[in-house]
Amino acid sequence: MGRIEKQVSEGTVKYYWYPGDKREWKRAAISVGIGLGAFLVLYMMTRDLLPAVVGGTSVTAAVSGVNFGRRDARALSTFPTLTGRSARIAAVTQTGRAAWRGLVHGLGGATAAVLILNLPHTGVVADWVLPVVPAVVGALAHQAGMLAEQLPAKASPAATPVPAADGAK
Repeated sequence: MGRIEKQVSEGTVKYYWYPGDKREWKRAAISVGIGLGAFLVLYMMTRDLLPAVVGGTSVTAAVSGVNFGRRDARALSTFPTLTGRSARIAAVTQTGRAAWRGLVHGLGGATAAVLILNLPHTGVVADWVLPVVPAVVGALAHQAGMLAEQLPAKASPAATPVPAADGAK
């Protein structure tokens, strides 16, 4: 949860609360901006809405998928053990946030599919394959984001060397 503080008078501060963190809102705006840029470039190159919309929504889904994947990996690594009441409350809170991220990501893929389906093109590829492309790209990017977040932790050198399998030194 983020907050904005505004000094109203000398002893009064007014707080405005908004969902999420300011950094995450900036990342979301960046992903939408990159998608709009990709849309404009593709539209200028092809003068056709179908590849421009598919490309723009796919780029947006990819950037937001990486961001969601990194956040999910961080949340998964800090998931509490369910021993006490406060740990269970923290687990429910983290699960709710993960469900919200999943809902937003799925809604983005569904919105892109509906947008692509309503374009004036016909054919099997335009009607069945292309609407699914942004959702698939977003899901793959989500997995890549989770991997990218976990790789630095796994790549640290071991404290003790691993012995050779054949017993030779």
